[in-house]
Amino acid sequence: MSDDAPEKTETILTAPVVAPWWSVGYPAQYYAVKTGETLGGYPLMGWVDVSLFQSAPDWLPAASAMIALTSQQWSARTSDQILVDGVIEHYTPPAITLAAQAATALSAARTAVYNNYGILNEATPDAWVAYLKALMAIANGIDTTSTALPSAPTP
Repeated sequence: MSDDAPEKTETILTAPVVAPWWSVGYPAQYYAVKTGETLGGYPLMGWVDVSLFQSAPDWLPAASAMIALTSQQWSARTSDQILVDGVIEHYTPPAITLAAQAATALSAARTAVYNNYGILNEATPDAWVAYLKALMAIANGIDTTSTALPSAPTP
């Protein structure tokens, strides 16, 4: 290129950056929202990514009625999360009581005893009678000192 040649300049046209529709009313992209259902007596959470919509759907609550989430919280969401005192937590079902376990075992034991002895009109062995009585005591709340179910005899 010679010194007398005019310098060439290039003009680049760029489109103006337009903020997404949701950036005005929804400061976050991700939200947790109460579903109207409960789990363990606590509101069950649903999940909304507002960027998926071209405009606000009619059902979408105001941002103030939802809980804004970070990207990390969004990635860690699960279907069993509940709202406890304003905090999203994983639902942990309560432990099954020993009495409830005994009631379930008692039902199965009665069936086993009937199928192995009662249907044949045979006497129930003492080990099975003792086992049934122990389960009944736990299930009915009479035995409050046991911390585990007794072992079932073999048929």
